[in-house]
Amino acid sequence: MVSELKHATLGVTGMTCAACSNRIEKTLNKMAGVEAQVNFTTEKASVHYDPEKTSIAEITDKIENIGYGVLTEKAEFDVFGMTCAACSSRIEKVLNKQAGVKQATVNLTTESATIEYTPGLIDEKTLIEKIQHIGYDAKPKAEAEEKQTYKEKELQHKKTKLMISAVLSAPLLITMLVHLFGMTLPEIFMNPWFQFALATPVQFIIGWQFYEGAYKNLKNGGANMDVLVALGTSAAYFYSLYEALKTIGDPAYMPHLYYETSAVLITLILFGKYLEARAKSQTTNAISELLNLQAKEARVIRDGKEVMIPVEAVVVGDHLIVKPGEKIPVDGMVIKGRTSVDESMLTGESIPIEKEPGANLIGSTINKNGSIEMEAKKVGKDTALASIIKVVEEAQGSKAPIQRLADVISGYFVPIVIGIAVLTFIIWISFVQPGQFEPSLVAAIAVLVIACPCALGLATPTSIMVGTGRAAESGILFKGGEHLERTHEINAIVLDKTGTITKGKPEVTDFSGDAETLQLLASAEKGSEHPLAEAIVAYAAEKNIHFLEVDHFAAIPGHGIEAEISGQQILVGNRKLMNDHQIDIESATEEKLIEFETGGKTAMLIAIEGEYRGIIAVADTIKDTAPEAIKQLKEMGIEVIMLTGDNERTAQAIAKQAGIDQVIAQVLPEEKADKVKEIQQQGKKVAMVGDGVNDAPALVTADIGIAIGTGTEVAIEAADVTILGGELLLIPKAIKISKATIRNIRQNLFWAFGYNTAGIPIAALGLLAPWIAGAAMALSSVSVVSNSLRLKRVKL
Repeated sequence: MVSELKHATLGVTGMTCAACSNRIEKTLNKMAGVEAQVNFTTEKASVHYDPEKTSIAEITDKIENIGYGVLTEKAEFDVFGMTCAACSSRIEKVLNKQAGVKQATVNLTTESATIEYTPGLIDEKTLIEKIQHIGYDAKPKAEAEEKQTYKEKELQHKKTKLMISAVLSAPLLITMLVHLFGMTLPEIFMNPWFQFALATPVQFIIGWQFYEGAYKNLKNGGANMDVLVALGTSAAYFYSLYEALKTIGDPAYMPHLYYETSAVLITLILFGKYLEARAKSQTTNAISELLNLQAKEARVIRDGKEVMIPVEAVVVGDHLIVKPGEKIPVDGMVIKGRTSVDESMLTGESIPIEKEPGANLIGSTINKNGSIEMEAKKVGKDTALASIIKVVEEAQGSKAPIQRLADVISGYFVPIVIGIAVLTFIIWISFVQPGQFEPSLVAAIAVLVIACPCALGLATPTSIMVGTGRAAESGILFKGGEHLERTHEINAIVLDKTGTITKGKPEVTDFSGDAETLQLLASAEKGSEHPLAEAIVAYAAEKNIHFLEVDHFAAIPGHGIEAEISGQQILVGNRKLMNDHQIDIESATEEKLIEFETGGKTAMLIAIEGEYRGIIAVADTIKDTAPEAIKQLKEMGIEVIMLTGDNERTAQAIAKQAGIDQVIAQVLPEEKADKVKEIQQQGKKVAMVGDGVNDAPALVTADIGIAIGTGTEVAIEAADVTILGGELLLIPKAIKISKATIRNIRQNLFWAFGYNTAGIPIAALGLLAPWIAGAAMALSSVSVVSNSLRLKRVKL
């Protein structure tokens, strides 16, 4: 029997011509059971395949193996109904089995799911339906502010349920104290039907969430905390009901009731869940604080008048007025006026930055002392602050590798615990107290309750959330939990020189040559975007030099530039450039070069029409905090290396000022990544710190790429960590917060594992009353979250 072919439409990336589409088509059609057509114009592959012979995953792998990509999209959902790590693990497994899902990550602490999928194979609606089918619910990710409101309502709901449950359970708790301490109470308290009336609403109304969760999990072949709670409390409740029913036929019968066990257990678990939710809400404070930084209103010029509108209504191109003391509403540029702006909330730079027409403005920073008119350039989700909030949210929602062990264990934990509870019951009723049902049942219930894996599931994500939030408050953005985890392993750090160790704004310190040479030099350098070129152009502008039109310009990476102006060839660069063009340099010039380089200056030789015409020296001073940052890194046992395209003497002079012992000089931009690899081959975990486009390959190659926030977007995109404002002291702080977070996670996992390891045998031996086991279980989760919150106070 021939199986029915399935159809899929895949978006294909990386095709440059019709030959590419033909190659993909031929390759796919060679696969068993596949008929494919690839359209270069629409960049889509229409595939019919036999699912018994080939899977869609194999088809996408084949496309990727021959050098192309399959278009994927990322969906983010808020997930509802999870109670423990077994829930998040279950949802994750189901999603990752779906055709078209490349990777799904479900986070218990943030109650969110991030799914990378292939459009055409599966869509967001289907993903939500898959989550709902296994007993949970999901909605497209809400805005952070909207989600915060939902969390507050949910917390209030938990509190209300807890209070009702506590009121109904209190009399039952008192009856337990009667047994323990021989207290005397009104007879009504000991009436089995009075206790039944109190316990039943707690069991089946307040505690219905546990039955519902258990049913949905068991129906789909899983088991979570709800299963343990439902089993344990039901056993106590129904045994008590059985005992109460005996009194109907025999009024003199003294029933053995455990209503207090079931009701108090549910109350304590709800109490633990409430405390846990309350503590977890504090782990998201970083997002709330960032949201509070945003301006709420903007003063926009509309029809020649100033109008106050919500900041959400500002559009790109709007002209806005910002008065002293007000927040800059959105990212933009100064059009009129001069002022100073406090950007410390984003960059950590305590000194206000002077702004004049043409200067860039960052939304949510504070205008200090001048009224300005600005043009909106980026609004809404495109602003710098919105991007930072997104990075922090994604980092808090991601999983660190250390969490995988806990997830695997949690997935198997509940069935094992149920098995231990059954075994405990059998051993007690067979050997410990033969034929005695009650003590056997109590021991089994205690095992079920004490072993809830909640603490295990919370151990890692809560620490990641608080750690990334604490880092963000300090101006350090980790792009994910895995980067936060790996940063603590760094034992070698490579620092780019220009713009990283130095301020990146060099100035001309020395020039030898005539006015014509300066005019030709500055005109040639005007075509370059290099910081050294900008310094030369600024120097010439101060001298009121008239710039000439350049006929030809070429940058020679690592050597200098070559230009043609009015038919004259101009060369500006290092010794090698001059030697390559056979230009003689006087011995006095060589001495001058050495003098400049020894002083940490970058010296450039100038030749016009094949003749040496002068020398210009530019100095880029090191950042004020660079020596202290490098000292701290060394004290942490980290090897510090400076990487630069400068010659050896200049590099050594800068390194000496910064306190760096190891220097790799005269490195061409394309060689930076190779140098990082060489250090890695020595067995070191390497962090690369850079700010420029040419640093991007090295940032990607390094174990951890750290971008300077004042650098290029390419570098920031390539990096794993971004430090805002270019403050080098944030680098040792980033390593400290990583170490503190990992230490915190290990503490959490130790106590979570230790708690269950010690608690189960104690409960099985009958040394724990079920209500004490319930209290211990609830407090274990709270203790894990509370321990994570200590990271908010860690000294950096």
